[in-house]
Amino acid sequence: MSEVPTNAKAVREDDAFDVEAVHTWLTRQVPDLADFAVPPTVRQFVGGASNLTYLLSYPGRDLILRRPPAGTKAGSAHDMAREFRVQQQVAGQFPLVPHVVALCQDESVLGADFYVMDRIAGTILRANLTGSQHLSPDQARALCEAMIDVLVRLHSVDVEAAGLAALGKGPGYVKRQVTGWSERYRAARTWNVPRGEKVMRWLAERMPEDVGYCLIHNDFRLDNLVLDDADLTRPVGVLDWEMATLGDPLMDLGGSLAYWVEAGDGALMRRIRRQPSNLPGMLTRRQMLEAYASRTGLQASDFTFYEVFGLFRLAVIIQQIYYRYHHKQSTNPAFRNYWLMCGYLIRRCHKIMREAG
Repeated sequence: MSEVPTNAKAVREDDAFDVEAVHTWLTRQVPDLADFAVPPTVRQFVGGASNLTYLLSYPGRDLILRRPPAGTKAGSAHDMAREFRVQQQVAGQFPLVPHVVALCQDESVLGADFYVMDRIAGTILRANLTGSQHLSPDQARALCEAMIDVLVRLHSVDVEAAGLAALGKGPGYVKRQVTGWSERYRAARTWNVPRGEKVMRWLAERMPEDVGYCLIHNDFRLDNLVLDDADLTRPVGVLDWEMATLGDPLMDLGGSLAYWVEAGDGALMRRIRRQPSNLPGMLTRRQMLEAYASRTGLQASDFTFYEVFGLFRLAVIIQQIYYRYHHKQSTNPAFRNYWLMCGYLIRRCHKIMREAG
């Protein structure tokens, strides 16, 4: 068994489950585990705010369990069967996907659908480097280049050959996203966040046509990459496939860059940083866009739409999480001030819109 990740902590009381029941089910599904009479040690990964992720440690083997938060229903972002099958089907063409082991749709086991996959050993960089982690400016740049290479490779997956053609809904992806995320924001809005109508109207009036239709990750961030322990510029895995679908690649890039906080960004933007994108040598958002364009030939005449959409979408994701906390569906104290982050992102959208004219 490899070293326990630093962000794997004791399981929160609200997120606990019947380990014995899961162990019994697992040993029936996975022949390699049949000899283990004792349930695994379980720890919970902190930092995630959507589906819950746990480390199951057996002697000589680490597994990852993914399940929805309590009180949610299986739909888009919490559909465990969908997330499991996407990874299962894409594996033949995109080896950086985790190896999924078993899917459980018997709610008597854990109370909800869940799935188990092998843990990818390696390093995941968080907001700040820790311990022996180090990236020189040249290494930081190389990591950014490698990250873009991985995204381009993902966008190049042959969806027909992978059996993923039914994953999407065809042309009109940009319009569906603007409409869908606007509806989600209105549904999740609480009294203490902006109405957001000006942003939603601006997006609706400036929607470009789709520039492509491919497999997209929809949550492609540096802290969703697993890196080689011996070479932090080499990605060895891509995690969190819950929102993967078929759609417009520039929308995927815009969503990714919404998380990319630069060293020169304002104080509030720096407070929401979750990845070390501010280090010397890291590419700027503009340089990341240019690197992607040079590899794919895709050119956005005006990337402002994708930038605003990415920030608005992030605001909605944050607000949906806060909505659960606000209505006491979650007691996780980490979500207490998410409404402030939502409001900040809406204001940032307004600023970019004004500058664009």
